[in-house]
Amino acid sequence: MECRHCASPLDKPGDFCLVCREANTEAIVLEAGRDRATLTMLAAERDDDAHGSGDDDPVLGKTVVTTTPEDGENEVVELRNFAGLIGDEIRRKRPEEVYAGGKRAVIRAVREDIHHPFYRVDDDEPVQAVLDRRGNRALDVVETPPAEKIGGSHSTLIGGRTGMRAIQTVAGHPHVKKVIPGPIDAGGKGSQSGMRAKVTRADDGGNVRMLLRDGSSVQENRVVTTAPDREMGERIREDLNDVLADAEFQ
Repeated sequence: MECRHCASPLDKPGDFCLVCREANTEAIVLEAGRDRATLTMLAAERDDDAHGSGDDDPVLGKTVVTTTPEDGENEVVELRNFAGLIGDEIRRKRPEEVYAGGKRAVIRAVREDIHHPFYRVDDDEPVQAVLDRRGNRALDVVETPPAEKIGGSHSTLIGGRTGMRAIQTVAGHPHVKKVIPGPIDAGGKGSQSGMRAKVTRADDGGNVRMLLRDGSSVQENRVVTTAPDREMGERIREDLNDVLADAEFQ
């Protein structure tokens, strides 16, 4: 394949071009199985004066990464290596974002290995679902570190360090501007399931609420997003709940 910007040859479809320093892949869709992962590269918009084949197909190509799952103590190393191989393929493309569906253990390991905006997608046709989703997407990305997004007059979080980890998990989302902890209500119904977190329905301005529950204590935290309306806020809510589920808070 040639670079869609300068026509220089690329080692693999969708690779970042080291000649003109331009990205060819805008997004990657990861379909993660426990023994096999398929990465589909989706094209970035091409410059008007770009050289190339003239093919407007948004799918640049696919890459398959495989592993032989291990059991017991060897599983940790094998899964880490599998995620590393997937991460290597993602890094060489330098996409703006990654969409992933499939086995949560694999997705969690890949998320820890890379540093790209990462979203869950659950659909029978994930590539088409992402193409449809990208067509309606125009959200600002917040580059502020998660710790700097947390503020407000209530500094105490239920669950101590675990509660803070849940808050930072949400604050790390690229479309979250700020997380404002609320007061703690200790009069709720007790639970033996430990710390749980859930993001509730978006309001008309696209912002959401994050509920932390620990035993009989409940804390409602306001999450300010870059979404302009309820519809886009709902997409962020779904992403945040998927991230919390991956982190085992649900």
